[in-house]
Amino acid sequence: MKYINYKLVSVALTLLFSVGLYTSCIGDLDVKPIDPSVTQTFNQDGVFAKIYATLALTGQNGPDGNGDVDGLDEGTSAFVRLIWNLNELTTDEAICAWGDTGVPEMNFNRWSASHDQVTGLYGRLNFNVTLCNHFLEQTEGLTDDKSLKQRAEARFMRALNFYYLMDLFGNVPFTEVVATEAPQQIKRADLFKYIEKELQECEEDMFEPKQAPYYRADKVANWLLRSRLYLNAEVYTETAMWSEAATYAKKVMDSPYKLIDNYPHLFMGDNKGSAVNKAPDEIILPIASDGIKTRSWGSSLFLIASTRTSGMPNWGSTEGWGGNRARAALVKKFFPDGTIPSNAMTTPSTTGAADKRALFFIEERTLEIENVEIFKQGYSVMKFNNARADNASPSDTQFPDMDVPLLRVAEANLIYAEALLRSGGSNAEALKAVNELRRRADAQEYTTISLDRILDEKAREFYFEGHRRTDLIRYGYYGGGDYNWDWKGGSPSGTKFSAIFNLFPIPSTDMNSNDNLEQNPGY
Repeated sequence: MKYINYKLVSVALTLLFSVGLYTSCIGDLDVKPIDPSVTQTFNQDGVFAKIYATLALTGQNGPDGNGDVDGLDEGTSAFVRLIWNLNELTTDEAICAWGDTGVPEMNFNRWSASHDQVTGLYGRLNFNVTLCNHFLEQTEGLTDDKSLKQRAEARFMRALNFYYLMDLFGNVPFTEVVATEAPQQIKRADLFKYIEKELQECEEDMFEPKQAPYYRADKVANWLLRSRLYLNAEVYTETAMWSEAATYAKKVMDSPYKLIDNYPHLFMGDNKGSAVNKAPDEIILPIASDGIKTRSWGSSLFLIASTRTSGMPNWGSTEGWGGNRARAALVKKFFPDGTIPSNAMTTPSTTGAADKRALFFIEERTLEIENVEIFKQGYSVMKFNNARADNASPSDTQFPDMDVPLLRVAEANLIYAEALLRSGGSNAEALKAVNELRRRADAQEYTTISLDRILDEKAREFYFEGHRRTDLIRYGYYGGGDYNWDWKGGSPSGTKFSAIFNLFPIPSTDMNSNDNLEQNPGY
C-alpha cells in the first residue's frame, strides 16, 4: 500500500501532486493531467480538486490507471465501494453473491488483519488525509478569500476521512504533516476531540448554506457531520452527547435544504438537478459522477451495476454485475403485517409494501437465501438508477451520471429523533421528525415512537447507503449483541459473533511497518 512507505508518500506528494492531478472534472474543479515537461510547483487549485476527487475517483487516469492505493484492484479501491462493503455486507441489509477474495468474509463477519478490502479502505482514508495535510501545509498563511474557503473545506474533508478512520478502526495513526517518520497512534477518544475541534474551527470560513459551488461542502455539511459525530459519541468516547447531536441535527433541519417529495429521484441519473428532479434541495454533499467527465468503477456505477442483472427494468447502463441484494431481514422491515408478496413486481407501486421506499424487484427471486452464491436468491434492490426522472438519455451508456448522496437532510431527522428520545427530550418532536419521512414515503404515520422504531426507520430510509454497521453498533445490536439476521456470523439462520468485530483491525501491513502501532483487541 502506498500509504505504508511514508518516505514514498512524501516524495509522491511533492512530485505527483504538484501540477495537474487527474483527467476528470469535479463540478467547477477542472484540472489538467501531469505534464512531465513542466517544472514541478505546487498547484493550489489542482491539489484542492484532488481532495474532492478522492471521494469519486480511484487514481490519476479517469476510471482506471495509476491508482492512488496499491494492493488491490483499482476499482475496488474506491471510497464509495469500500465504505459500502464494510458497512453494508457485514450487516442485516446486504449480501453479495460473488466469491471474490474478501467478500465471503464480509458476508459472514469473519475478517482478519490481512483482509484486502479492510486494508484497502485503511489505505484509501489515510491517503486522503495525507493529501489534505499536504494542501494545508502548502497554503499555510494565505488569507485571501479563495484560500480561506479552500483551507476550511480541506480541514472539513480531513475531518470526514478521520471520522471514518475513527469509526471503523478506533485508535489509528495520526499526523497533521507530511513527513518521512511513521506517525504515532492516537486514542479514539482523542481523535473524536480533534475532529470536533476541526469542525468547530473551520465552520466560520466555509460557504454559507446552499452558497457553495456544487460538489463542495458548506456549513450545513459541517453541521450534519457534527450531529453524526455526537450521536455516536458514547461509542467513541464512553460519554454520551445526545443534546449536542439534537442541536446540530436541528440546525440542518432548519437550513435551506429540505426533503424533496419524490424519494427515488434522490438516486437517479439526473439527481444533480433537472426540470423534474429536485434532489439538490435535499442532498447536502454529493459525490460526483458523470458518464463522460467523472468515471469510476467503484462509485455510483458499483451501486447500480452490482445490484442489477438482465431481466430487470431499465437502469440506464449496460453494466449489470448481479452481486449485491437484500437480506430477508431488510425486506421484512417494509411489511408491517408480516405478509411478503410472492407475485412478480417490477415497480415500487406493486410491491405490496405500505412504503414507497421499498424499491425491490422479486420476479424469479426468493425472499430467503439458501445459497449465497446465487444472485436471484434474495430480493434485488432497484434503489440506484442511472435512468433520468426527466426521461432524457444518460450522457453515456456505460458509466452513470448518478451522483452518490453522501450527506442528505433525512439523516438529520433521524438523528434528531433518536437524540431527543435518548436525552429525555420531547417525544412529540421526535415523532414529528420521523413522520416527515414516513409521510414522504406514503407510509402510515406513527402515533407513538421508540428507539427501535427509529432504528427500523433508519433502515427503510438509508438502506444500501453505507450507514447500517454504525447504527447497529450504537444500539448494541452488532458484535456481541443478540439481535439476529439471516447469515449473521455465517449461519443461514444467524448466529452471534464476537464484539471484537465492532472494530476492524489495523492492517497487518501497517502493523509490520510502523512500530508505533498497537493492534485492536482480538486480532
